[in-house]
Parts: sequence; structure tokens; C-alpha cells
Amino acid sequence: MSGRPARAGRLLAVTVAAAALQSTPTQALGSPPDGVVTWGTSADHIGDAVADRGYRMVVHTSVGGRDARVRLSNAFGDRPVTFDSVYAGLQQEGAALVPGSNRRLTFDGSSTVTVPAGSVVYSDPRPGRLPAGSNLVVSLHTPDAAGPVTGHWMAMQTSYVTRGDHTAETAATHWTGTVGSWFYLDAVSVHPAPGTGAVVALGDSITDGWHSTTDGNRRWPDYLARRLVKADSTVKGVANEGISGNKVLADGAGESALNRLDRDVLSHPGVRTVFVFEGVNDIKAHTGVTAQDLIDGYREIADRAHDAGTCVVVSTVAPFKGWPEWDPAGEAVRQEANAYIRGHSGDFDAVADFDRVLRSPYDHERMLPALDGGDHIHPNDKGMQAMADSVDLNSLECARS
Repeated sequence: MSGRPARAGRLLAVTVAAAALQSTPTQALGSPPDGVVTWGTSADHIGDAVADRGYRMVVHTSVGGRDARVRLSNAFGDRPVTFDSVYAGLQQEGAALVPGSNRRLTFDGSSTVTVPAGSVVYSDPRPGRLPAGSNLVVSLHTPDAAGPVTGHWMAMQTSYVTRGDHTAETAATHWTGTVGSWFYLDAVSVHPAPGTGAVVALGDSITDGWHSTTDGNRRWPDYLARRLVKADSTVKGVANEGISGNKVLADGAGESALNRLDRDVLSHPGVRTVFVFEGVNDIKAHTGVTAQDLIDGYREIADRAHDAGTCVVVSTVAPFKGWPEWDPAGEAVRQEANAYIRGHSGDFDAVADFDRVLRSPYDHERMLPALDGGDHIHPNDKGMQAMADSVDLNSLECARS
């Protein structure tokens, strides 16, 4: 789902750029972390780079732990990008940081790192403990960046921009520009208690949080993370890999779920379970996608995730009657796909039923008005919480040999 239909023209350009780069797998520089992902977002091409630009980005952690490491991505770049200064601290308010928390990050011991096109890089550990539910602020500067920018367009979080290198500063004085996207940063990991794992939510704009409260951390994976922190569960980490408009089968708003599964999901450390909640964009696009096409896509995701040693939870497709692209033919595809998911025939480790959670008892094709964000496809904060509250936490604990 795209919360902003005017994006369609830009997405065509994104598709072409993504397709050109898709044949080259994303390469990692430095040793991948052996901890657990505490925050993640999906990478995409989100515009053109600007030289001498500083970004101060706010991200909300799930599991707490020590020795945080960040991952910077140039997955969609067409040339190397250099970061000559990267810091990480804790948010006090807005762009201001908690005094004493802002620490320089290094990369294989160096304060500067150049990331080739199509690659990601992991920082060295940031000493100290990063609490669960923290607002971590990563500040970086790119002296001569050009070409396509890798980032995440719809963050539902205010971050900050500036000219020049002000990454080391605690005060907000120079960070006067605001932006609703994340740039280059796509993951943070920590070392939590031994035996701790993570769940990665693979989804579209509902998972991405459209129509939830900006800066409120009220996407359904955020509510799930807060449940897991309090629960007697070994799964504590949550990474949100939703992209607005994303499809299971076809590129467009980001690469398809099938094409980005390895980079956006399986590459994260400590992943125990993949939670798949996609399909409505394939249905409402009216490109001839059948229920069997979706079923085959779900099965491929499950097979590849199982081969990687992770468990798979798949949710039913939520109702969207009232959205302009809804029609009876698409509804029939949704119902058939949901019947398969509920039966699941051993293809998955567990099933979540977001359709039942969100639908009106008076019209099963339509979202319950109290949970509707207003456009009849994206839930509001109450709907997001209802989804997270319905997840069986035991289903995330499954282990595969």
C-alpha cells in the first residue's frame, strides 16, 4: 500500500534503478555482528545524494544489550559513498542528545569508511549498554556523496539534516532541517542476554506504519516489541522491514519481498522467526495475480527462510473494501489466499490472522471503523495495537534444527 499515490511516477524510476542493480548481491564489509538485531528498516533508492550533507537519524530499539553496531547501506548506489564521521548517542529531545552519550563510531578501527556500490558496512561495537526501547540517534556526514541514495523513505519518524559536519555535537543548534526518511542507515544490533533471538516483520505500508502516529512508535511491530520486552520470551529483538507499496511477487515500491528477502531479513543477526504480512498490493494492482501466484510466493519465502534455519509465521491479508482499487474479483483472490494461509498445510510454522482482528463483524470485507486509519486499508494506532496484541508470542519461539 502506498500512503501517497502521487509517488507512482517516482516509483517507476525506482523500479528501473532497482532492476539494474538486482543482479549484483549486496556485499558486506567487515565481519557481520554475532549479536541480535534491535532495529532494522528496509533499503530502497530514495532520491539523489547531496554532498557535504549531515544526517541525524532517530531510531527506536527493541531488545537491549551491549556493544551496539550500526549497518550503513549503499545497496542502491551506483558509485562508492564515503562517511567521514559517524556518531551514535541517545536522544534527549528533538535533535539534542543526552550529554555524554554521543560517541564516535569506527569501522575496522578507522573513523572514515568508503562503501562500494551495492555494499553494506558494519561499524565496530559502541562500548556500553543500549537499553530496550531507547531512541538511538545516529549522526553521519557524507563529504562528496553523489548519485542514488540508499535509505528508507517513509520512516514515520522525524530526523534532522544539516550542511557540514556537526556529527560530534550534542546540541541541536546546527540541526535545524527536518526530514521524514532515514538515509544510509538500515540496521542496529546489540549483544543481549545469551539465548535471545529476534523476529523480522516482512511487509508493506501497514507494517511500515502508515497512518500510525509519527514519532510515537506505534507501528504494529513497535507494539509487538513492547509486548516481547515484558514477556517471558527468548525472542526480544524486532526489525521492521516494511516498505510502503511493497508486493510479494513484483518489484515496484522497493524490490519485491522475494527479491529483498536475503538482504532485508535473513542477513540480520539473531533472527529466529520471519513474520510475513504481504499480499494486498499484489491483489489490488489488478495485474492478473491469482491466489495460486501468491501461494507460490509465500511458499518460496517459507522454503528459503527454513533453509536459512529460521521459522516462518504468515498472516492473512487484511480487508480493504472502501479503498478505491477494491473490487469483487480482488476480494475473491484475497479470500482464497486467506483460506490457504489458515490451512497452511504444514508450509509454515504458525499463522497469524490479522484479517479476523481487523475486519468488521458486520461486513467481513471491510475494516472495523474503530480500527480504520481513515482510508479503509491502513489501521490507526488502535488497529496497530490490536494486531500486535493478537500475535501468539509462543509462535515466535519456534526453533528449527
